[in-house]
Order: sequence, then structure tokens, then C-alpha cells
Amino acid sequence: MSTRDLLHKPIWQADELGMPIPPSPHAVSMALPRWQDVVGYEEHRPETVAKLTSGYPRFLIHPLVQALARRISQGAHCLPFPSERTAMLCGEYITRATGERYRLAKQGGVYGVVTTEAGAQALKDFWQHTGMIVSSRQAEAELKGQGEIPDAKAIRHSLRQQLAALYDCAADDVFLTPSGMAAHFAALQAVGDRRPGLPTAQLGFPYVDTFKLQKKVGVGSILLHELANLETGLEELVRQQPLAACYCEIPGNPLLGSADVRRARPILRKYGIPLVVDDVVATPFNIDLSAYADLIATSLTKFIVGTGDAMGGALICNPRSPYYAELKKWVQSRHEELLWGAEAAVIEAQAHGFCERMRRHNRNGLAIAERLRRHDAVERVWYPKWEFADVYEAVRRPEGGWGALVTFLPKNAETRTEKIFDALPICKGPSLGTVYTLACPFTVLAHYSELKWAEACGVSRYLIRISLGLEDPEELWRRIEPALRAS
Repeated sequence: MSTRDLLHKPIWQADELGMPIPPSPHAVSMALPRWQDVVGYEEHRPETVAKLTSGYPRFLIHPLVQALARRISQGAHCLPFPSERTAMLCGEYITRATGERYRLAKQGGVYGVVTTEAGAQALKDFWQHTGMIVSSRQAEAELKGQGEIPDAKAIRHSLRQQLAALYDCAADDVFLTPSGMAAHFAALQAVGDRRPGLPTAQLGFPYVDTFKLQKKVGVGSILLHELANLETGLEELVRQQPLAACYCEIPGNPLLGSADVRRARPILRKYGIPLVVDDVVATPFNIDLSAYADLIATSLTKFIVGTGDAMGGALICNPRSPYYAELKKWVQSRHEELLWGAEAAVIEAQAHGFCERMRRHNRNGLAIAERLRRHDAVERVWYPKWEFADVYEAVRRPEGGWGALVTFLPKNAETRTEKIFDALPICKGPSLGTVYTLACPFTVLAHYSELKWAEACGVSRYLIRISLGLEDPEELWRRIEPALRAS
């Protein structure tokens, strides 16, 4: 596949629908250049779906993974998983959710879960929500009859060491996973083992699969989406309902406000409830959660990689947590080394340049956020510097910034947003954290089947979210500003 300089030649034209972003066989995003393309993707319109050659791997099963599944099942409903244990967990979920049966079929180093048509949606849900996936690189190797790359163990060790330095912990406090959601799944299993049979709570509007993981795969979850009244709501909740854990994102996605962990911590400590924090949007370069989080779940697919062509995650056990010893014990008891070596190699190599990239991401994020905030075509801008800023400042590192994710709402959004989005000459598709700027209509993309619920939580369907890359900010603004006036 040909290379393309996405910083200067973005994929954004209507006739580029479905192209992989970046142009790589292992891309984790795909071009949805127009608003109607996003709607067509969500509604599974044949004319849209037919154009998609790849997509985010948890949502759109990669062609190489599909080929591996066909080899395993010969036409039945099947997905491959990276270990027997994860395949068993998937099968048990299918039976629990639907009553349908399943069987396991081993193929090389992976285990296919084969089920009925009635169990197929539960199979896909487990893959999507838990992130316990077989990556495209692993599927490619399995199809060729190849195993791990020779130095996979050393590469994973080096990656753990790099992450440990970012999180101020030991390398053995870092548990690598096949995706960011798999890190959340590992956290959910650990807190569930510690306090069996109890639900969790989500503080602040959640990333779609973080909440669905807790609700569907876990015991259940209670949403406290109002950040302004969080302390009161949390105090009332924990007095009435024992919890296995609380989850939050700092900052949240897409509204970029942060749950007040300063006020939540004493309440949670009083009742022995651990806090699981997702730091993907801010990254460990910008924030230090060691005084508040008990477990940190992160996606390596985003800013750590930057190139948008590798999948991975990590769960960090915070050594400063009062629950450190017991949580780490539970995490270790279930952990398997499932981050494929070839994926780890890409992530490890990219991680060396992560800190320098984040400095540039921060500068560009702030520069574009400030200009959007001043523009007369923009109704509102969300950015961590202004959304619950005192909370973010409490965890921001001295050298840290406010990140590269910016969300805005155009004026007269009902009639203007679609035109503005279509006119943006930047890459457009799912995901974030790439070295090239990447935009999407987040609410429509993530919550299309529940738009009224999202809007009841204060999240407009007309939001545009931009993940700022490493382009020259002046050049980038020269692209963005005319689109704001599109008619």
C-alpha cells in the first residue's frame, strides 16, 4: 500500500470514503469524510459499508481477522481470541446473555469461539466491549503459520519499562493488554474478584464502551454524569449501594471535563472503594494520577503510538494506592501476556518519541482551541483548560499541558454543523491521538442509537471533535477557518 503524508495531504474528500487512515494494512481508522458517510456507517447502509476496507478493529472486524475466523469455522459465526481463557470467557458471556451454546476451535495459537446466529451479536459485543481481540498483525501471522517474532519478550519488557517511567512505578506494575478496553476489562475483573457481585459507578459522561463494559459484562453500572454535583451524588450513592469500584476519565470524552477526584477520594476511601481512571485523552505526560487513582487503564493505540497503525493497552497498578497489594494480586492472578509481539514492537519503537510529540500536540491543541473559542461561527469550545479547570490543574504535571483533543459546537448547529464538517480539509474518521489531525462528529459516531440519551446528558449530536496532530498550527488554521464559513 502506498505511503501518503497525511500531515500535508489529508484524506478528506468524498471519493475517499472508506480509505484506511493511515494508508496501511494495519490502520485503526478509516475515512468517513462527510456527515452522511458517518450516518451511513452507523445505519449499515450497503453503499457505505461496501466502501470500507478497514476500520477501528473492535468495531469493524479487520479483513485478516475475518479470514482467520473463516479458516477456523468454515462459515459459522466465529471470532478468534488470543487465549483459551479469553475464549472461554466470551463463550460464557454468550450463554449468559442469550442462552445460546458455543464451542471452541483451536487454530495455531488462537482459539475461535463458534456460536449460532442467535449468539452472534453477543459474540461481537464481547469482542467490542472487552477489547480482548486478535490484532491484524497476529491474524496475519496465524494465516501464514508464523508465531511470535523472536524478540517479543524483550520488546514487551522494554515497553513496560518505558511506561513505568511515565507512570512513576515499577515495570512489574504495568500489565500490557491487546487494547485499551482490554485494560479496562482487566481492571473490572480485578475489582470484581475483590468485591464479587457488586456493581460499579461511572463518574462523568462515559466513553461508550467503558460504560457498556461495566453494564453488560460486569454486574452493572450506575452513571453519575453531572460533574457539577458529583460530590453530593456520590456520597448519597455509596451510602445506599455498595460498589466494587468507581470509574472516571480525566478528562472526559468528548466534553473534556474531569470528575473531581480530590473530593471523590475521601468518600471512596471511607467505603473502601477503588477508583479506576482512564487517562487516554490527557496522557501520563500531562497528568499525574498517583495521588488519586488506584488503577489506571490506558490505550497505547492513541498518543503513545501516534501513527494509528497498532493496537495495545496497559493497566497500571498504582504503588501509592492503599489497595495496591490486593489489587495487584487480583490483576496478576488473571493476567496473560496477550499483547502480540509485532504490535508491541511498533508501540515500543514509537514510545521513544512520545514525550517530544506530546509537547507539540499540547501546543497545537491550545493554539487551535483558543482560535476556535474566538471565532464568530463557533457557539462553544470544550477543552481541559476551561472545563472544570481546577480539577484538571490539580493533577496536571508542572511541564504538562492540556492535550490535543478539542470539541466545538458551531452556531446554528442544526443547519451548519454538517456543512462545516464536510468542508474540513483534514483527515476525518474514528480514533484520536494521531500525529495527523483527525476529526469526527463524535456523538453521532459513538451514540447514534442513543442520541436522545446523550443529549439528555448534555452532549449535543452536533458536536465536532478534533484531535490535533503535529502540523504547523498556522497552516492547520488556514485549513480549518474557511470551513467554519462553509455554506
